[in-house]
Amino acid sequence: MTFYVTTAIPYVNAAPHLGHALELVQADVLARHRRARGADVRFLTGTDDNALKNVAAARKAGVPVQEFVRANGDRFAALREPLELSFDDFIRTSEARHRQGVEELWERSRGDFYRRRYTGLYCGGCEQFLDADSCPEHDTPPERVSEENWFFRLSRYEAEIRRILEDSVVRIEPAARRNEVLAFVRAGLRDISVSRSASRAGGWGIPVPGDPDQVVYVWWDALANYVTALDRDAYQRWWAGSGERVHVIGKGIVRFHAVYWLALLLSAGEPLPTRILVHDYLTVGGAKLSKSAGNAVDPVGLAGRYGTDALRWWLLRDVAPLGDTDFTVDRLVHRHDVDLANGVGNFLNRTLNLAYPDGIRPAPCPSDLPQRIDEALDGGDFRAATEAITDEVALGNRVVETERPWRLGGPRRADVVGELLGRCQVIATELEPFLPSAARRLRAELALAGPPRPAFARLGAAASVRPGR
Repeated sequence: MTFYVTTAIPYVNAAPHLGHALELVQADVLARHRRARGADVRFLTGTDDNALKNVAAARKAGVPVQEFVRANGDRFAALREPLELSFDDFIRTSEARHRQGVEELWERSRGDFYRRRYTGLYCGGCEQFLDADSCPEHDTPPERVSEENWFFRLSRYEAEIRRILEDSVVRIEPAARRNEVLAFVRAGLRDISVSRSASRAGGWGIPVPGDPDQVVYVWWDALANYVTALDRDAYQRWWAGSGERVHVIGKGIVRFHAVYWLALLLSAGEPLPTRILVHDYLTVGGAKLSKSAGNAVDPVGLAGRYGTDALRWWLLRDVAPLGDTDFTVDRLVHRHDVDLANGVGNFLNRTLNLAYPDGIRPAPCPSDLPQRIDEALDGGDFRAATEAITDEVALGNRVVETERPWRLGGPRRADVVGELLGRCQVIATELEPFLPSAARRLRAELALAGPPRPAFARLGAAASVRPGR
């Protein structure tokens, strides 16, 4: 079974923030989990270099656009180490391979394009024309734009897209997001503009094939990255022939992925994604994280100060599958201390201390943890998946309190402690996609014959990631 998982590609008009880290970590967990289950996995991420807002930001900084997007793109690529990401490819839409792929897709869809003049309100933050006088995502007033563009016959695919979504040919999770998209499609689809004036873009972007006065609309360009990142052999393996093609995206861009992207693929005769997993927003003080609002939280700084384990765990354990989640440092620290230090770490330490004097070895331990994690991740519910791990720890602690193995002797003591060690092994194995380094430390401890080492105290009882404590 092959499994191809992608993130959305962010604009590079500023440095990455915690919201970007959320999506990257979620996709990373899916990739690591499926690798652990024996699937052949490819994990793709990257950057959207061709947005008009990137051009505006470069001009404001007084830096050439190419230099500007390269430098900021490097900052997104550099999230790999502090977040412990395992992506297999990182695509930038300014690369030649991407431009070639976009041009090929455009030619294959040419029968669905026509040119006409258009006047409308344009949101630079979303890079789209609006149906209303204001944008629900951005406070900045939209710009009135009048120009001649290429349009795509989206209306031609309305019935087919509705059927695809109603029959879950492309499954959208959570169901509330699927229902929102279906309501949008059932209300009727109108043709959309898929190019922009090259002069307004400052000559930046991918020229429309055969029409150099126009550049391909940034969303039409960016969505194609899921295919353009694959060379011909990789395309056959990961897109045309892949068992699962999964997009991990934020709620603000569901329409682009679940309507426009599907229409583009149908027009070009391409296979569709199989699943779209949608996350909501992170907020600070109730306000959405935003580079322009000045409340962006630096994930690299958080990982350096509190540790990658603590950051990844908070993103996976506390963030709601539906509804926005407010971030505070206190919540990050509390979640680490309760679940990891005093939860997983404490259970492992007390079990190893029970096993050490008699040299007891792990015994098979019946557990539904793998199944619970499989089911939760299939629906993109990372909170439920991590809750299954903490439930397993709580179950182990209940066994310790009920059996009181320190009072037992002979075979009964060996049986109880052996099963506890087996449960620790299950937890260490299933924890790996969520916390790769912590899982390695757990497995190393379980492989030793002696008591827990001081080096493992970071996940031991009463340990805290708060600096100065």
